[in-house]
Amino acid sequence: MSSKTAAAIIWFRKDLRLSDNLAVLAALEHGGPVIPLYIHEKTGGALGGAQEWWLHHSLTELSGALEKKGSHLLLASGKAETVLRELISTTGADAVFWNRRYDPDGIAEDKALKQKLRDEGLTVRSFSGHLLHEPSRLKTKSGGPYRVYTPFWRAIEGGDEPHAPADAPKSLKAPETWPKSETLSDWKLLPTKPDWAKHFGDVWTPGEKAARKKLDDFVDGALKGYEEGRDFPAKDATSLLSPHLALGEISPATVWHATKGLSRHIASNDISRFRKEIVWREFCYHLLFHFPELDEKNWNDSFDAFAWRDDETSFKAWTRGMTGYPIVDAGMRQLWKHGVMHNRVRMIVASFLIKHLLIDWRKGEKWFRDTLVDADPASNAANWQWVAGSGADASPFFRVFNPILQGEKFDGDGEYVRRFVPELEKLESKYIHKPFEAPKEALKKAGVELGKTYPLPIVDHSKGRERALAAYSRIKKDA
Repeated sequence: MSSKTAAAIIWFRKDLRLSDNLAVLAALEHGGPVIPLYIHEKTGGALGGAQEWWLHHSLTELSGALEKKGSHLLLASGKAETVLRELISTTGADAVFWNRRYDPDGIAEDKALKQKLRDEGLTVRSFSGHLLHEPSRLKTKSGGPYRVYTPFWRAIEGGDEPHAPADAPKSLKAPETWPKSETLSDWKLLPTKPDWAKHFGDVWTPGEKAARKKLDDFVDGALKGYEEGRDFPAKDATSLLSPHLALGEISPATVWHATKGLSRHIASNDISRFRKEIVWREFCYHLLFHFPELDEKNWNDSFDAFAWRDDETSFKAWTRGMTGYPIVDAGMRQLWKHGVMHNRVRMIVASFLIKHLLIDWRKGEKWFRDTLVDADPASNAANWQWVAGSGADASPFFRVFNPILQGEKFDGDGEYVRRFVPELEKLESKYIHKPFEAPKEALKKAGVELGKTYPLPIVDHSKGRERALAAYSRIKKDA
């Protein structure tokens, strides 16, 4: 085959979309047949259980979208280099295109593989599609990486406007014969016994089409009033785009441009607040790129001496939403039922694990990584370190969320708690966030028996706070 007619491989990873996908456009421009490929890699950046559920449905949607373009999605599992070499040999492909990854394992693998294939005469190009910025290029005035969010936000906001999102191709040229493909069912991504994801479909529809609809609905609805509404977990006041962004069903540039030209009917502070959330995700990736062990090592190494408690009983109670603090338990049960948790509540439950229970933030990070449909190697690690006080631009450790006051402030009538902690559904609102302070008559009327139908607190708030501050003072003293 000549270079004009040889096939090009699109290696899909966390970019499961056809619109605004530069790797897809490059394969189209190559001129020959286009072979879309997804490789199920079981090492390195392997996905958690909840996100594998999402991946199954997202690949189904991508496959259907490709079929409508006259193409087909090949599925293969194993080591990426082995899979690609076999496909190149089978098809005579002379080009491979992909969108860049920014996790440590992905970067290392891509760099080595790109060089090997180029040395063998293949065209190999990678593109930006997962972020608005390239972490290797955005630097402070002193030439180093950003360590504080506010100047990073200003650099993004004041920099070049993200590229205008590109349309999906109208069609993709197919090869004369399709290589053999594995089937999605072979991968067993869906849980069965038990099917702990059975309620995910109640709230989620994976895929590019659903991502675009969610963005449109948000811009037309909850973006107005977002700055205030985003803190209240019972309200439908957030975009819910995070799992779509995590697997690249929509590009951040598409989301960014959707908020342009809206100031006539939406307050600028709402738009700015939402954009800051997009840029916080960018900041997390910036940190991960420059500190690849973000999920394992404290950014602030003074926390290496912190005396964490090994308390498996309390950790299990936290994971099951049985801590005796309703706002914490509601969040953990929402996570288990729907694979997601409201952002305000994520901070509350993380603070509770780290500070009230003095359990290492890394245990919480790993639990979230496996149970969140929007699990993200950068945001997950950076946000856990932010709450712990060990991260970049972090919340100070002595900021200990009071789960009672947080519940009363952001879920005043207990709507969120009642939704996910049905044992407390009939409890009066004034006791919904502190059932342990409710009089016997109120508990009896609501059918609540503390210690039996709903747990007593596994730690006293005041004592837990004092214990946390004492532990923190010891590392400050030694620093």
